Amino acid sequence: MSSHLIAAVPIHGHVAPLLPIAAHLVARGDTVRFLTGSRFADAVNATGAVHVALPAEADFDDRDVVARFPEREGLSPLASIAFDIEHIFVRPGVAQYAAVTELLTAAPVDAVVVDPLFLAGAVLAELPADRRPPVLVAGVVPLSLPGRDLAPFGLGAPPLSGLPGRLRNGVLRGINARVLRGAEAAGASIMHRIHGREGSGSIMEWLTRADAVVQLSVPSFEYPRPDTATRLEFTGLVTTSSALEHPRPAWWADLDGSRPVVHVTQGTIANDDLSELILPTVQGLADSDVLVVIATGGRPVADLGPLPANARAAEFLPYAELFARTDVFVTNGGYGGVQFALAHGVPVDSVAAGHPDGGVDRATPVQHEVA
Repeated sequence: MSSHLIAAVPIHGHVAPLLPIAAHLVARGDTVRFLTGSRFADAVNATGAVHVALPAEADFDDRDVVARFPEREGLSPLASIAFDIEHIFVRPGVAQYAAVTELLTAAPVDAVVVDPLFLAGAVLAELPADRRPPVLVAGVVPLSLPGRDLAPFGLGAPPLSGLPGRLRNGVLRGINARVLRGAEAAGASIMHRIHGREGSGSIMEWLTRADAVVQLSVPSFEYPRPDTATRLEFTGLVTTSSALEHPRPAWWADLDGSRPVVHVTQGTIANDDLSELILPTVQGLADSDVLVVIATGGRPVADLGPLPANARAAEFLPYAELFARTDVFVTNGGYGGVQFALAHGVPVDSVAAGHPDGGVDRATPVQHEVA
């Protein structure tokens, strides 16, 4: 029997993919503690793992991010990206690491499994291997491992080799450094505070210091990285998102196959302004002979206002069942939703909103036609 610590930022799209992993480990007889937001206690405990709440400084309700970070409201898309990376994902690293250290002191583990944006994973991975358990990354967002011909993570630029690639990627690295200078400075400050020195590299590329990365996708969905020294494995879709986790709404019987189904969502973080994607989609299809199914990602359905007769909405939906009934998926590129679409062969109309949780390396608008 082994013991494991799983840790994730308190965001539904980061926690949900790790729940089946926790359940699998428990089912084979392992001991699992799961460190994440307090609102996920019931979901974690249902897997048989022991839920441990993050410290208050690192915990928040992802259904209302603006309530915790009011200064985020009204920011431009680019400024919002920089703000989120610095304040939602990097700065909580101190409190996260304190919680991880306390748990490891209380009961050592055989491995620590973290989501890529759980900053304490980067801090822990800076320790020599003989002073810490193995750090494994469960890839719930686009893969951020750097590669020889790749642009910096998040820009969505395809690989480009040779001199043109080196020139392009050098320019993009400079731009990226300016946009993310606050996040990188915060990461460096945390490393100095905890380890008394700088980290081994960019905080955005910390996966190179992990012992392994298990990407919850398929290789063809990510840019190739033949030169990476980090052990990299792909699992395909593991998230369940069943009716046990997200009960079917009262209108579920309307998904009877009589009309094509268009599912639209803005995910669980980039959804504070529903007029960016959901409402235009609903309005644009209001007179069409389709059923528009909306997932608000935790936002109250009432925030949508009056809906046309062919629209149905819920905060969350059982994706394992919904995508079997969906004809087209309209999304801002959230990683989890796109994986469900790929697994079910559903065409994706992706209008990526430029967030670290979404898109193909947070690509600019792209479309994937999945056979």
